[in-house]
Amino acid sequence: MISVEDWAEIRRLHKAEGMPIKAIVRYLGVARNTVRAALASEGPPSYQRPSRGSLVDAVEPEVRKLLMVDAKMPATVIAERIGWEHSITILKDRLRQIRPEYVGVDPADRLVHEPGVAAQMDLWFPEPRIPVGFGQAAMLPVLVMTLTFSRFLTAVMLPSRQAGDLLAGMWQLISQVGAVSKTLVWDREAAIGGKGKVTAAAAAFAGTLATRIVLAPPRDPEFKGMTERNNGFLETSFLPGRSFLSPADFNLQLGDWLPRANARTVRSLGGRPVDVLGRDLAAMTMLPPHPPTTGLQMRVRLGRDYYVRVDGNDYSVDPRMIGRLVDVTATLTRVIVVCDGVAAADHERSWATGGVITDPGHVITARGLRSQYSAAKREREGAGRAAPQHRVMFRDTADYDELFGVRIDPTTGEVL
Repeated sequence: MISVEDWAEIRRLHKAEGMPIKAIVRYLGVARNTVRAALASEGPPSYQRPSRGSLVDAVEPEVRKLLMVDAKMPATVIAERIGWEHSITILKDRLRQIRPEYVGVDPADRLVHEPGVAAQMDLWFPEPRIPVGFGQAAMLPVLVMTLTFSRFLTAVMLPSRQAGDLLAGMWQLISQVGAVSKTLVWDREAAIGGKGKVTAAAAAFAGTLATRIVLAPPRDPEFKGMTERNNGFLETSFLPGRSFLSPADFNLQLGDWLPRANARTVRSLGGRPVDVLGRDLAAMTMLPPHPPTTGLQMRVRLGRDYYVRVDGNDYSVDPRMIGRLVDVTATLTRVIVVCDGVAAADHERSWATGGVITDPGHVITARGLRSQYSAAKREREGAGRAAPQHRVMFRDTADYDELFGVRIDPTTGEVL
């Protein structure tokens, strides 16, 4: 067998220099048949060692029987079932070749993303625990949104995975972009569509924005793989080497980093997300004149203990509203209480649990109301003790004797 260099030289001498076969034989000192074979071949010579077979050949029929029962049976289980005592590596190599015949092939198509069509949503859970007050630290969710056409990335940390907080986070990200995609792609997050159907709160949110929420099929992360990859990008490019004093500090650092992330060149896009965002926005839907309903909402009757509980924390309310129905709204940053259109409380929202947040003004008001109540009570009790005494007339018992015709000797007490 000649080398690749000799093969190339034979072809050059004959085709380029016009040298006849006999002259090439004398010039290179090779056989005439070797020269003829080199000129007739379409590719360079290559050495192929003849196959000597494999130890797996003898057990392949048994392996195929097991794959017919369970196409995804692990190699270790197959080795145990067939009594395999040799290297597991060669068995795995053969399984890679024949397993697709039983499990089938699921090819992934390249998707073409049109401007303004979709935005993928997902929750990322960074490992560092963030201080949230009251001596507590928590692992908090980060809502990540990726516009599928421009690959524009934006994200915000949220206090919880409750529906009101997720919707508030979506509205914050969408309003920052300035328009809404025609489709919002979610996995089966419990507060969005955990049972395979979009929840009423999420449907109302989408209806207000004139968009729709599409839920990914179960156990199919590829359905929103773009934002899944961005979660990994945040994990490896934003998080390392950083420390955070609070959720607000996390969002501040994230907000400073995102413009740089959107100014990077994305290979699949062939450009920078910030440069393509304009085309995305032009095809999106305009935002409504009034924002959708978001945040945690509830209505309660304020008790004597003039506090309301929101997400595990107690917030004081103007005690003058005791006994009345109050409407409580918790945004991502504030807890606001309203009674008949009048503000009864406004606190910074705590992301901890078990905390008590008190407005000093409410305590002063409660003290004044308590003093007024005590004074009124003492006044009522004093008025009761000072009431005038009414005279009671007593009748002489002799009148009853005369009425009933009875005469009694006053000295002996005998009836006469």
